[in-house]
Amino acid sequence: MATTLRFPFSANSAGAIAVELDEDAQLRGKVIQVLFTAPGERVNQPEFGCGLFNLAFDPNNTIMAAATEFSIGQALSRWLGDELVVGAVGVRSLDEQVAVEVAYVRRKDLSRQAVRVQFK
Repeated sequence: MATTLRFPFSANSAGAIAVELDEDAQLRGKVIQVLFTAPGERVNQPEFGCGLFNLAFDPNNTIMAAATEFSIGQALSRWLGDELVVGAVGVRSLDEQVAVEVAYVRRKDLSRQAVRVQFK
């Protein structure tokens, strides 16, 4: 098994770089990276990500939610399609908050997983 850096990046109690040994946590970290990386943010992969944080400046309505669900599903399928199958993407807007839930199936063992993030 390959060693993967912990996400978010941190140091362990000995002061060394923390690594992630749990495969479920590794995949969740990758999903979060795709969600929160804006296209153009990575120099060597300018198309990587879906830019979820950019929603902070968009109108909070059903049209935005539908467009966001589509772009999240497309980005996850493109960048993590060899590791997971996107089952469903839900975006809910509650006043000033946006809640995003991604349900997916890990290809390795067909286990169902979900990631939920909320932000204002």
